[in-house]
Amino acid sequence: MFAIHLAGAVVMIISCVYHLGYVVWYAVSKRDFTIATLPRWKDITDLFQHVKYCLGMSEEDAKFDRYSYKEKFDYLAIFWGIPVMVGSGLIMWFPHLAGKVVPRWFMDAAQVAHSDEAILAISAIFIWHFYNTHFNPKVWPMSTVWLNGNISQAEMQEYHPEELKREIDRGGIPEPVAKPEQPTVHRPTSRAFVLFQMLFYLAVLIAFLWMFLPIALL
Repeated sequence: MFAIHLAGAVVMIISCVYHLGYVVWYAVSKRDFTIATLPRWKDITDLFQHVKYCLGMSEEDAKFDRYSYKEKFDYLAIFWGIPVMVGSGLIMWFPHLAGKVVPRWFMDAAQVAHSDEAILAISAIFIWHFYNTHFNPKVWPMSTVWLNGNISQAEMQEYHPEELKREIDRGGIPEPVAKPEQPTVHRPTSRAFVLFQMLFYLAVLIAFLWMFLPIALL
C-alpha cells in the first residue's frame, strides 16, 4: 500500500507541474492570459443570491459568469492544498534529508498537516465535487464537459448566462431565435443503478481512507 501511495504522489506532482507549465506556455505563446478564475466581488454576491434561491427566499438564481464561485473554489483549492500535501509528503518521504534542513518539530507538524489536508481534500471531493459533477439531477450520471470540453447553449443559459450574453453581444455565438430549452434533467432509470453507484463511491472512499490516511498518521 505504501508503494501505491507513493505512486499516486508522483502522478499528482507530475500532473500539477504539467498543468502549470501548460498554463504558462499557453499564456506566453498564444498571448492569451485570463484572470477569469480569480475571485472577485461578484462571487460573494452570487454566493448569497444562490443560497437565497436554494432556500426558497428568492425566485431568481444567481447569474454566473464563465466560472461560478463553486468552480473557482474547486480549482483554487488545489493551489493551497498541493503545496501542503507535496511539501509535507516529501518531508516524510525523505526524513533523513529533511532533518538536515528543518527541526524535528517542523517534521512533526508536517505529519499532522499532511493527514489533515488529506482528510479535507477527500471530504471535499466526495461531498462537494461528486455532487456537482455526478449526483446533481441536472447532470446525472456525469457532466461530460471534462471529457470533450463542450457545453451546449442551453447549458450555458442555465449555468453561465453572463458568459453567454457576453458572447452573443460580441458575435461569438449567434443569438438564438427562441429562448434555449432548459437542459434535460437526467434522472436515473433504475434505483438499483443509483444504489450501485453510491456503493461504488463508498467503496472508493473507504479504499482511500484505508490506503492513504493511516500512512500519514503513523
